[in-house]
Amino acid sequence: MSGVFDPNLYIKTITIVGIGGTGAQVARIVGRIVYDMQRSRKHTPQIVLIDPDTVEEQNVGRQLFSPSMLGKNKAETAGKMLNLALGLDVRWIPDYVDPVRHFERYGSNLVISCVDNHEARQAIHQINGVILGGGNHENSGQICIGNCDDPEQMRRNLDGRDGKYAYLPKEGLLFPELLEPEPVAERPTVMTNASCAELVMEGSQHLLINDWMASVMGSYIYKFLHRQPITSFLSFLNADDFVLQSKIINRQELEVYLGAS
Repeated sequence: MSGVFDPNLYIKTITIVGIGGTGAQVARIVGRIVYDMQRSRKHTPQIVLIDPDTVEEQNVGRQLFSPSMLGKNKAETAGKMLNLALGLDVRWIPDYVDPVRHFERYGSNLVISCVDNHEARQAIHQINGVILGGGNHENSGQICIGNCDDPEQMRRNLDGRDGKYAYLPKEGLLFPELLEPEPVAERPTVMTNASCAELVMEGSQHLLINDWMASVMGSYIYKFLHRQPITSFLSFLNADDFVLQSKIINRQELEVYLGAS
């Protein structure tokens, strides 16, 4: 028996942090969702893109960018494309994410985390609101949705109320190791500090893993913005075996991941 995530939150802003392999595709999906909602005359949140990086040659083809965009900021470039294509009012911040300066204090945020370093994850973990976090490896990844960073508060709400859960654990509560620096390998390997784009180029990362990640994240976003039932808090996917497995919202599943917190 699964519960339903219901934070009873009015979302003013949907912010995508990290406009890279996954984030650029998520931005495209979010733009389409908001455009469709506007056409149906529904309330739509402000879209904000955050990324300090510029478009590099290895990003072309793998992300949304073309050769003419080389050297331009990713967030600004993606935002302008969506505004031009769909008549939206996407805004952008060409800077590192800041949990104080860039977000509402009172939780009216839906934040999509598509970052690949612990510093950015630490900042996102501090944001008051609902966090949809995604992280992938060579051919697999995980996606989780949550709004609580306090393990004691989470344990007090493991049973929800009348089938509804006002609180779900944030990514950093489920996987605290993501907030820590990666351990230094005793024996350096080739491409140890390589970006996702470089890993694709050398053949060790699946070319379509980011697209699949974005599609699953987009499904969570669509449900959340349309107030449709969200019955899972964590999804795992594998691009090699075409497997998608989600963990339903209930005490038993949540306890598995909160046991060591």
